[in-house]
This record gives sequence, structure tokens and C-alpha cells, in this order.
Amino acid sequence: MNVIVGFFIVIICVFGGFMMSGGNLVALWHPPELVIIAGGAFGALVLANPIKVIKRIGHDFPGIFKGSPYTKEMYMDLLALLFDLFAMARKEGLMSLEAHIEDPDESEVFNKYPKILANHHAIEFMTDYLRLMVTGAANAMEMENLMDLELDTHHAEAAVPGAAVGVMGDGLPGFGIVAAVMGVVITMASISDGPEIIGAKVGAALVGTFVGILLSYGIVGPIANAMGHIKADESKFIEVIKVSLLASLNGYSPQVAVEFGRKVIFTSERPNFLELEDYVKRK
Repeated sequence: MNVIVGFFIVIICVFGGFMMSGGNLVALWHPPELVIIAGGAFGALVLANPIKVIKRIGHDFPGIFKGSPYTKEMYMDLLALLFDLFAMARKEGLMSLEAHIEDPDESEVFNKYPKILANHHAIEFMTDYLRLMVTGAANAMEMENLMDLELDTHHAEAAVPGAAVGVMGDGLPGFGIVAAVMGVVITMASISDGPEIIGAKVGAALVGTFVGILLSYGIVGPIANAMGHIKADESKFIEVIKVSLLASLNGYSPQVAVEFGRKVIFTSERPNFLELEDYVKRK
């Protein structure tokens, strides 16, 4: 929602200020300039990145309008799910988790938390390491090293789409200059047409520079930044799972293990101890 609000603030302030200064919006409407700038920038994006990155940008882009799904309620669901799993393992043994982690969609424990179950990456991360815990295939230190390697891979992969959009945004002012220079070339070819026609053509050329800078710093750059924030929230969500699992593996009680996870949540989404305790009891 804040992305849409921010977009309208940029548009209203920029074009509203232009009109307040006596400008006419029609003077800024030059579709050929938009084709040169937007088309050139998109072509450069395709040229610079493999198809998997282009697809990932298309997949991640709608998410900026929905906002980050990793809210306080989402974290409370996650910690409550982890508590349920840890409590079951402590009471009935780790082998009792096997049926749940092999088919989370059919598990009554996982189905209590549909938002978490819908997050396939988080579920895959959680069940993979619970499976290792059940089989006893790794000790805490080895598992932590493996988790860190996987998280590093995830961070690097998740950052690529936003970085690619950011690079495209950085190039937009350059394409604006390209459009302006091409407009000047057209103007020089019409130098004998009189001051009014020459003035209109120079104005059209300058619009290219304006559009390139506006798209770069007012729209595309902020979009890339917003994509990065959502990926940072996703990484933090996975980190909470990691810390909780390691605490449980090291022998801490379910309540203490989820407290380890709670402490690494960003303060803006972190529930306090009593909130989480009450929520877990109710669930």
C-alpha cells in the first residue's frame, strides 16, 4: 500500500509543481521519448541478465504492492508452530515428527497455521532440517554451518532481481540524455523553420532528460529498493527458524527454543514474551 501512496506523492508533487509554475502537461507528452527511454532501458535489462532473472523480476514485482507478508502475526504463527513441533518431539520423541515433516500438507500440526504452510520456502527449510534432526545425521555445529551456507545462497539469489532493477534504474538518466541528443539532432535539421517550431522541438528534446531522471529516481530506483526490503524480511523469517531449530537441537526446552527465535525478530514485528506465551497457549 505504501508503494502506491509513494508513487502518487511523487507524481502529484512533480507534475503539480510544474502546473503551479504555469506549465502545461500537454507539453510533456512525447511518446517517442518514452519509447526511446523505457524501451532502451528494458532492452538493456534483458541484455544484461539471463532469462531466469527476468522471470524472477516478474515474479517478485507484484509483491511490492502487497507489502511484506512477514508481520507480527506471521511471526507469532511461526513460533507457535515451532513450539508445537518441539513439544511433540520432547514428549513423544523425534521420530513422532516424521509423518508431519514428510507430508506437511496433510499434517494436523502444520494445518493449524495455513499462512506458514503457504510459505513453501520456509516449510522446505524447516522440514529439511527437522528431517536431519530426526535421523541424527548432523550435530549442532555441522547443522549450523550447513544452515549458514544455505542462507548465504538464499541471500545472494534473492538480491539479484532487485539489484538488476536498480541497475536499470541507474541507466535511465543516460537513456534520457540519448533521447535529448536525438531530439537536438532533429531540431538542428529544422533550424530554418522559425523560432516557434525550433522552440517546440528543443522542449521535446529536454523532456527526454526529464523523463529519464524522473523514472530513475522517482519510480524505478525506489521499486528496486522496495524489492530489497521484502527479501530482507524473508531472510529474517528463515533466520528465526534457524535459530529456533538450533536451540532445540542443543537441548533447550520448547519455550526457551522459541524464545531464542523471538529475540532475533526485527523490533517492529517482534511480539513481547507475554504476548507470545499467551498466543501459544491459545493455539
